[in-house]
Amino acid sequence: MKRKVVITGIGVVSPVGHGKEIFWNAIKEGKCGVDKLTRFDATDYTCKIAAEVKDFDIADYINKKEAKRMDRYTHYAIAACKMAIEDASLDLQTLDTERVGIILGSGVGGIETLEKQYEKLVEKGPGRVSPFFIPMMISNMAAGQMAIMTGAKAKNLTVVSACASGTNAIGDAFREIARGDADVMITGGAESPITPLAFAGFCSMKAMSTRNDDPKAACSPFDAQRDGFVMGEGAGIVVLEDLEHAVNRGANIIAELVGYGSTDDAYHITSPAPEGEGGARAMKLAIDDAKIAPEQVGYINAHGTSTQYNDEFETAAIKKTFAEHAYKLAVSSTKSMTGHLLGAAGAVEVIICALSLKDGFIPATMNYKNPDPACDLHYVVNEGRTANVQYAISNSLGFGGHNATVALKKY
Repeated sequence: MKRKVVITGIGVVSPVGHGKEIFWNAIKEGKCGVDKLTRFDATDYTCKIAAEVKDFDIADYINKKEAKRMDRYTHYAIAACKMAIEDASLDLQTLDTERVGIILGSGVGGIETLEKQYEKLVEKGPGRVSPFFIPMMISNMAAGQMAIMTGAKAKNLTVVSACASGTNAIGDAFREIARGDADVMITGGAESPITPLAFAGFCSMKAMSTRNDDPKAACSPFDAQRDGFVMGEGAGIVVLEDLEHAVNRGANIIAELVGYGSTDDAYHITSPAPEGEGGARAMKLAIDDAKIAPEQVGYINAHGTSTQYNDEFETAAIKKTFAEHAYKLAVSSTKSMTGHLLGAAGAVEVIICALSLKDGFIPATMNYKNPDPACDLHYVVNEGRTANVQYAISNSLGFGGHNATVALKKY
């Protein structure tokens, strides 16, 4: 009999604000983090907008010497991790750290470090490449640094499944506790992909919005005029605990994790499978794992990237999974506010689901104006609303055909 798993702490670094309260208030208010790109000169790029993290100083969390030996994505992970631990009132000194683990998701890891050190190699030669290059760049190092900081000595893994990474990480961490292999897991996703090379690659794919003259309205999931996603960055970290462990220490429980499903399309390197076949199976697995009926789900935080195929096929997947109930449940894509955080997106969206259940509020899909006949569900558009939802699911779909769904229950 699997153990019950609850969320007791939340940490967020995002384009709309940092920390649980600031972040959630921004989402409820429909605040958009998309603006003109400032990280580098985007003159020659077709897309000149992004959802950048603003007003963030890693020196508020660790000393500058340590920070210089970490990539930006690790900065975000460390900061969000500290916030989550503080939010959970978790005293790591009193815990059996061999029962505390870390699973983090990241799609591209330290790509900023990779680009900068390659420039040094070309311009100044191999002797000028930093000795910290490899440990800064590799995708597992944010999780490694989180373990060093917290003393967590149970399983430490990094999940790389493109845009499903954060959701897979949380789902895998949920399973660790449910089957009794850990009491506490610190988990989520971190990403900092707003770099010249990564941006150029996505521009060449024609995957990103080119509404450069109206950044706030550029990401418009499910809208008939949608023209691509907007790249974002940041981190979302949650503290998961065995329910009994949480209750015994008097923790503030935010929501319960009750199900997880993970599948692959085995179809195409970037496009979802037709009719969202793989995504539908992931949702069904999560619902079955939660031991609930599809009709009990009241809200879906959709992957909803604002790309043509994703939104259409995810809509089809929801219909396939929920049949007639698909038209009764609420659906929204909060990427319309945060942008697409790639490997961290799912983690931030699981956090939104948890807070939605706790607060009785469903956030909106912003920038929705033009109905698309292929996307005809009950999307919550342009303004969020209060709702007493008992079960919610969060979907993530990634390049390579990765699909992940986490089911949550109001506590």
